Amino acid sequence: MNRSPHEIRASFAAAMSAMYKEEVPAYGTLVEIVEDVNERLLAQGSDTLALTPGEDTARISAERHGAIRLGTPQELAMMARVFAVMGMEPVGYYDLSVASVPVHSTAFRPTDRDALAANPFRVFTSLLRLELIEDETLRAKATEVLAARQIFTDDAIKLTEKAEAQGGLDGQDAKQFVAAVLETFRWHPEACVDAETFDDLIKAHRLIADVVSFKGPHINHLTPRTLDIDAAQDGMVAKGLPAKAVVEGPPRRRCPILLRQTAFKALNETIRFPSAGGGQDGQHTARFGEIEHRGAALTPKGRALYDQLLAEVRADILPAASGENADAYVAKLEAVFSAFPDDWRTLHRDGLAYFKYGLGAAPANSTEIETLLDAGALTLSPIIYEDFLPVSAAGIFQSNLGDEARSKDQTASSRDSFEAALGKPVIDEFALYEAMQKASLDTCLRQLQADAD
Repeated sequence: MNRSPHEIRASFAAAMSAMYKEEVPAYGTLVEIVEDVNERLLAQGSDTLALTPGEDTARISAERHGAIRLGTPQELAMMARVFAVMGMEPVGYYDLSVASVPVHSTAFRPTDRDALAANPFRVFTSLLRLELIEDETLRAKATEVLAARQIFTDDAIKLTEKAEAQGGLDGQDAKQFVAAVLETFRWHPEACVDAETFDDLIKAHRLIADVVSFKGPHINHLTPRTLDIDAAQDGMVAKGLPAKAVVEGPPRRRCPILLRQTAFKALNETIRFPSAGGGQDGQHTARFGEIEHRGAALTPKGRALYDQLLAEVRADILPAASGENADAYVAKLEAVFSAFPDDWRTLHRDGLAYFKYGLGAAPANSTEIETLLDAGALTLSPIIYEDFLPVSAAGIFQSNLGDEARSKDQTASSRDSFEAALGKPVIDEFALYEAMQKASLDTCLRQLQADAD
């Protein structure tokens, strides 16, 4: 009997977490901090998100997302096939060139409500833009290095093909599949370029060096989810982790929206370059630990307001990677975002966020949704945002790259070329949230009608 994609995804997420805790022990400390914060808030009955019992609360501390950076269109196409075995599809297109980061990206994740409730693990997946290496000789060298590597094991490829051919994998094959795919994400300190080439790639962009210089796209961070990112940030500082100075995303609110993120900065790790003498030691910083605080998914109208307000903030002040202007940035963010409504009913009434509906204790006395909510015949619970924010993602990258990376002008990345490499179009995240909201409302209205009859 085949294992469900949800089960395979859950097994893979657990295996990834265990591996990363071994590779980056500080990540284990981060998970402990988040679990403590979440347990304390849930025990207090704190529910700023109006979480749906069971569906939302059961998965809090187990939730992870990861991030990888791929080097070639062929790697992206195969990765899409691997993730499909785990029920993960590409959702959204992200142009990180807006923050001078030379990649464009998507998020592989489950797409429907049941799948998200079962296990919401997602992987933010970026594709390097080699055309942004201005030095033609260096670009050719990077292209040659990437073309020579194979980031997937033979077993990973064979089992992916088997899953595609027979519509899934049985228990033993699924176990082998998870183990084989995990090798793609494992850290390998042995560089596949010499020290001189590595230095040249660093000068072009630190992220380019990270993608090109190693045999695989090692997972560069994993992310547990917290219900209070400010408390978790304080916990990082208390534990001596090198935390970012500024939490990325919207400011702290009574009704959280979209996504807030923070991280401990990338660790300095020893790597080894090939050389005529048998090897040369060097240093590299790429892997870090991140925390996310997820809020309500916004409608196109809500997202337009969010983008407008964030643009107003960033036109006036940008958070420095050094953190020197952190207080000024946060103050400006809070002041500008006071224009964004901060209660669930207003967000619902104004069509700014997506919601799940439930049945209340009162009988239906109308067909109008707001009236049903007022009477207690319907209840609201915000649909949790399952995707990412380009500026926030770039801000996390930037904290590990330094402010100097911002000085380079970059052309906009191309969704068409990304989807051509992917081999399929990315899914519109707004359509997914809209469908989830509509299905929830239709179910409730049918039940209310049946009760009335």
